[in-house]
Amino acid sequence: MGKGFVQEVTAMEDDFAQWYTDVVKKADLVDYSSVRGSMIIRPYGYAIWENIKNELDHRIKETGHENVYMPLFIPESMLQREKDHIEGFAPEVAWVTHGGDEELTERLCVRPTSEILFCEHYKNIIHSYRDLPKLYNQWANVVRWEKTTRPFLRTLEFLWQEGHTCHVDAEDAKEETTRMLNVYADLCENILAIPVLKGQKTEKEKFAGADFTYTIESLMHDGKALQSGTSHYLGDGFARAFGIQYSDQNGEQQFVHQTSWGLTTRIIGAMIMVHGDNRGLVIPPKIAPTQLMIVPIAQHKEGVLDFAYDLKEKLSSIARVGIDASDKKPGWKFNEYEMKGIPLRLEVGPKDIEKEQVVLVRRDTGEKVFIPLNELDTTITKLLAEIQNNLYRKAVKLREKRTSVALSFEEFEDKLENHGGFIKAMWCGETSCEEQIKEKTSATSRCIPFEQESLSDQCVCCGEKAKEMVYWAKAY
Repeated sequence: MGKGFVQEVTAMEDDFAQWYTDVVKKADLVDYSSVRGSMIIRPYGYAIWENIKNELDHRIKETGHENVYMPLFIPESMLQREKDHIEGFAPEVAWVTHGGDEELTERLCVRPTSEILFCEHYKNIIHSYRDLPKLYNQWANVVRWEKTTRPFLRTLEFLWQEGHTCHVDAEDAKEETTRMLNVYADLCENILAIPVLKGQKTEKEKFAGADFTYTIESLMHDGKALQSGTSHYLGDGFARAFGIQYSDQNGEQQFVHQTSWGLTTRIIGAMIMVHGDNRGLVIPPKIAPTQLMIVPIAQHKEGVLDFAYDLKEKLSSIARVGIDASDKKPGWKFNEYEMKGIPLRLEVGPKDIEKEQVVLVRRDTGEKVFIPLNELDTTITKLLAEIQNNLYRKAVKLREKRTSVALSFEEFEDKLENHGGFIKAMWCGETSCEEQIKEKTSATSRCIPFEQESLSDQCVCCGEKAKEMVYWAKAY
């Protein structure tokens, strides 16, 4: 390993939180702004987000949704119309009280989410069953005044998409809720190489104002869980609060049934913590801004740079290719692109040109192979696919290794303390037990999985009759 560069990154085994902070800074993903808890997403970090956004936006449109844009501000009086919703967000709301030198007659909330704005709009444009379903999505920023912040994972302002839909009945809306959760799961597993658990949030953990919340949960390298995407069935509560009605086929007035669902820039944090290592980022090829970086060796020698640029041009039809022709030493470049997590590195120098070959180095395994020029296209395509699949397999293996079963509270505490990760345990369904577990262990319910297992007949907390199996973990 080259001297100096990677030594500035804390080993994840020593201090995982510091390792994470070091990586997001050293890999040029973010910088801190002058406002506490706000981050500047630098070009490399934003390029990753753009690739994720493009993949997800394509899937959202494929399922029949249209993109719109809603205002940034919500009048306080409008916010108060859905009581449960505003109570859930009240501690995190940022308020605008002045416009220039003038105090506003009514405070404006900087949107923490946009259910209310969509409801106000839907009330004006939905009149008949022929107007339904109404399938809208917004790419936007939102503000939540978090007490503890960390880049991507929890910031005052973050980027996301939020889908908001209206349907004729509960059945149609519930189908939408499931459909969009599956879209998120597909994105995470097949593009980001992050395996997820799918399930329902408990009553305590569901979205404020929802009838129920579906979630995908992923496991980080340090054994903590991360909520990676949520999809909510809102019922007709918002519709009743805002008067969103339509005339059905019999001419009778009905309230719409609604959903909302969102995925944020915190998914970049998940990608870092699932795949990263002590050399820095490891980015799955499908979302890597640069999939192959060409590093010319002895580039001052005649013909080397020309050869490298010709390679870049030829290979750009099969991959996203970069080239570093700067005057920095090759060792520095190797460390730099390992830190940035670029899936494949191509090295080529005078001897390689003479032998009509190049060197390819995998970021995920460090494996170095010599490839004849006439096999380069097929080998690069094959290796990128192998890296993508290998990252997913490694993440699944880690999750399996760090998932355990607890049949008693003593076993629960022991597994959490000494093993970490996901704990599968039976639950009676009472919020009091859920709160007691959190108070005593800091673990929270992550989801009630759709695929249930019967581990025992007793609740892991109170010993009373168990209702369902729940995944528990400490979480970000």
